[in-house]
This record gives sequence, structure tokens and C-alpha cells, in this order.
Amino acid sequence: MTKNPNVLGWVDETIALCKPDKVVWLDGSQEQLDELRRQACETGEMIKLNEEKLPGCYLHRTAVNDVARVEHRTFICTKKKEDAGPINNWMDPDEMKAKLTKMYDGVMKGRTMYVIPYCMGPIGSKLSKVGVEVTDSIYVVLNMDIMTRMGKQALEHLGDTSNDFVRGLHSKADVDEENRYIVQFPEDNAIWSINSGYGGNVLLGKKCFALRIASYQGKNEGWMAEHMLILGIENPQGETKYVAAAFPSACGKTNLAMLIPPEVYKKQGYKVWTVGDDIAWMRIGEDGRLWAINPEAGFFGVAPGTNDKSNPNALATTKRGTIFTNVAHNLDDNTIWWEGLDKNPPENAVDWKGNPWNGKTSAEKGANPNSRFTAPAKNCPCISDKFNDVNGVPISAIVFGGRRAKTAPLVYQSRDWAHGVFVGSIMASETTAAATGAVGVVRRDPMAMRPFCGYHMGDYFGHWLEMGERLGDKAPKIFNVNWFRTDDEGHFIWPGFGDNMRVLMWILARCEGKADAVETPIGYEPKPEDINIEGLEGITADTVRGLLDVDKDLWREEAAGIEDFYKQFGDRLPKEMAHQLEVLKKNLQ
Repeated sequence: MTKNPNVLGWVDETIALCKPDKVVWLDGSQEQLDELRRQACETGEMIKLNEEKLPGCYLHRTAVNDVARVEHRTFICTKKKEDAGPINNWMDPDEMKAKLTKMYDGVMKGRTMYVIPYCMGPIGSKLSKVGVEVTDSIYVVLNMDIMTRMGKQALEHLGDTSNDFVRGLHSKADVDEENRYIVQFPEDNAIWSINSGYGGNVLLGKKCFALRIASYQGKNEGWMAEHMLILGIENPQGETKYVAAAFPSACGKTNLAMLIPPEVYKKQGYKVWTVGDDIAWMRIGEDGRLWAINPEAGFFGVAPGTNDKSNPNALATTKRGTIFTNVAHNLDDNTIWWEGLDKNPPENAVDWKGNPWNGKTSAEKGANPNSRFTAPAKNCPCISDKFNDVNGVPISAIVFGGRRAKTAPLVYQSRDWAHGVFVGSIMASETTAAATGAVGVVRRDPMAMRPFCGYHMGDYFGHWLEMGERLGDKAPKIFNVNWFRTDDEGHFIWPGFGDNMRVLMWILARCEGKADAVETPIGYEPKPEDINIEGLEGITADTVRGLLDVDKDLWREEAAGIEDFYKQFGDRLPKEMAHQLEVLKKNLQ
């Protein structure tokens, strides 16, 4: 399949180490993939679902100890500890390799090794990059087929001589929790994962490559790998403007990416297009603007709570060619179910652990709270026609957001790019009772990259500042949003979901110089009357005024929290960030 000596040499090394009985190279052909699906169903690793209701869809269950990303077992291994930074787990690369090499030695005896060449981003794009993952899991192969551009085409994109590919070594091994490691070696372009069979730990193109390794590559090569959705808003004249947005988990990222315009905009002819729901790779184009691609080819979404009301486009995307992980299996019609899908849980079902389950009587959940769907992006009813564009799309605005009950207003704009980097760096969400038992604890998650930055976070802020200098006056404008302000009874005030478009419309109007703003101590805010509330029940201009209120006392507390957070970065914190904090404190006096 390839003459590339770098690829062949590396694969030979992994074969010598893991000692599989058989080696299969994935060419991406339908015949080969169908044969693997047949084998997976034969062994019980996958269950084929109702072909009429869910054509080409399968169910998979992971081990009960292996249902989510494992932050505490995820490492960034750089030669110098300080280069990994205070937020990442670190171990010396040589020490880690020595430790894991023993685990990989002979780990695939009696198994098949699958060699998966894959491309992150459209084939033929200058923005795209190639990885090769070796694995002993058919589940990984079939998910990578949905999530990436896989097979021969990826090797053709790489070419016969390039050494610029990410080497991914994965084995399920014994799915042993105590010996589970997800390790990034950014300086070696390598990822090693062992003892997991779940999603983000084993689909190495996803967070491991597309964020942790790619963020490090981006710093060195002058581009950005960000944990951001990309969406386009098309106006009635047929012009589309694109927004990239970063949110920590549980803040409605996928819902925003697949937003359905409220009636007031729909009837005028506005449309919303999804370019990506999770990751954006951004480079400065020949025209000096920031251009973005979604490096993925599919969506790896959380199933519970996804339904016809919360996200009809996501639900429609899962109707064909999808792999469902850790959801309930409805035995009556061989379909699937999860909490929040509808109000009719199946009575004759099997839960995510494989046990008989009656949704009407059982206190147990049918689906794991982190159960997933892996669905092809091409299924999405609102997928952008620029999804496979080799140039990507030009970004007009960058939006940050978190879940704050009282502090952050509905929306504000940074004064300039450097201030915008500050706004991104202080991003935070408050925990809900379900998460920790302590409500309202602020967890800082800069640019939503806390779990995904492949190097020192202080240097990462510095890289953002450098990108702004290079972009100059062509830099996207930067905003912060908060859909989660609550009243004194704890109820959300803003309706959220599709109505978030009303805020995005002000953001785009600001980018085009068509809307006014009011200066506040934290940045520019809309005039309450400039947020369109036509057709919204119970929301008045006064409600919006309240949502935009900046409580100086709360923000003084916030500034103290930011100061504490910044201390851990020491002298790697850019001076500009410290300066921005001083400006905030002065504005609040």
C-alpha cells in the first residue's frame, strides 16, 4: 500500500514488539470493512441493529471499568518537565517508554494487528495531517473509518518520502484499569495507548492527535489546533460568515454547532451550517485572514439527552452508518435507547452492561451517562458544503463560553486580540451538584483546552498572542458568552438552544461594524435593545438588561481567583496576561 520507508520501518518495529499472529493493512475499501464488521458480530464485539430502522448501525459495549477519558492516566512526556507545564501529568519520555515497552512486548500474540493510515482534514489540503495507528481492536478500526479519512487515500496524501506523520500505538491488552496509560510524546510525534478500549483513549486521531499533539505542532509551525466548533450563518442574500467557539463540556457545544434558527430568523431566510462540532485547525491564509478546517470526518457525541427537541440534527445524523457505544439495546425491535431520547423506555431490553433491563421498572440507567454515538458527518442535515473544502473557511469571530450562574454576562466583546486572549485564558465553568457534591466551584478551563494542551499552558497563551500579532487588523474579533445565568430560584433566565442565534447575530453585526456597543469594566456589551427578542415569551428588554449586568463585587472575587490561577504558570505566563489582569482590577475599582 505504500513505499514510504518511514511508515514501513515504524510498522515493522511495532510488529517486532507486539508480535501479532497476523497483520492487516486498512485500505479503506467497503469489502474489507464489511468483512471486519462481519467478524466483529461473529465474536459478539458488535451487534448489528435493525437494518430497516437503523441501516448500517451497530452497538458496542466497552468493559465496565472503561467508559470515559482518563485524565489521571493521560501523560504529556517531554524531555524537560517544565515544557509539559503544571496542568499536565508528566513523566520522563525514556522512563515512560521503558515502562510501557514491557507491557507491549508480545501483547498481540494470538491477535490481529490492524494498521490504520488516516488523514486528519480533507485529502489534498495543506491544513491536513496524516497519522498511522496500529491497534488490536476492530472497534477502533470501524470508528476510525467514521471519524477520519482512512486507508490508501491517507498514504497518498502523505507521499512516499515524508516523515511527517503521527505514530499511534494502541493495544487493548487486558483492559486493566491499574495499567491504563494514554501517553503523548509531542517531541517524537507519537502516541502510545494501552489497556483501554474506549473512544477518546483509543481513537488516537481524536483528542490525542487532533489536540494534544497538534497543539504542539501548531506552536512550532505557526498555526492553531483548538477545541472549537465551527459554524456558518448564511444570511438571506446567500452570504455566509463563520464563527469558531470553545466551551468546556456540558455547555451545549454540539447543540450550538448544529443550531436550528428560531422562527424570527428562519422566516427571513437565515440558515445555519455545521463545519465542525469539536475541533478546529486554524492557519493564516494567503489573504492574511484566519482560516479553519474541521480535521475530523465524523461526530463522536454524547448520547444521553440527545433528542428531537434538544438537537434534532444530531439525532438525524445517527440514523445510518453509526456505531453506538454503551447505550441500552431494545430487544423488541433491535434498536437502541438512552435516557432523554424519549419518554418511552423499552420494557424488554439489555442495559449498557449487558444485563436484562426494564426501563419502566428499573432504578438502574439503561445507557451509561457517557455513552456515545460515532456518526458520519455527511449524515448531518445541516452539514456545510465547505466541509471538505481544502482551504477551509474564513473565521470572523471567536467565541468563548462557560457555565456561570451570576458572574459572566450573556455576551461581551474583548477590547482587542490581546484582551481576547485574556478572556479565553480565564474561561471557567461552575460545577453542578451532580459532578462533585459542591455546587458552584469554579474550574478554570482556558480556551476549553485544559485537558488537551500538549505543552505548557503559559507558552500556549504566548502562542495565541503571537498569532494575533501576525493577523494584525485581520484578526477575528473575540467574544465571551454565558447561556447559563440563573435567577434567585436557580432557573435559567435565557432560553438557550436555537435562541442562542440571537446573540450570535449581534456578534456578527459587531464584526461587520453594524452594531453599537457599551463599554463596561470587562469589555464591550450590546445595548439591551440590540439583542433581538421578537417571539420570545417572558423575555423583555429589562430581562436582557439584567442578563448583561456586570456585578463589580463578583468580578473583584473573579479577579482574585484569576490571580491565584495564574500563579502556577510562574515566569512562563506572558507579561501581557498579567497586564490584562491589572487592567481588569483597575477597571473594577
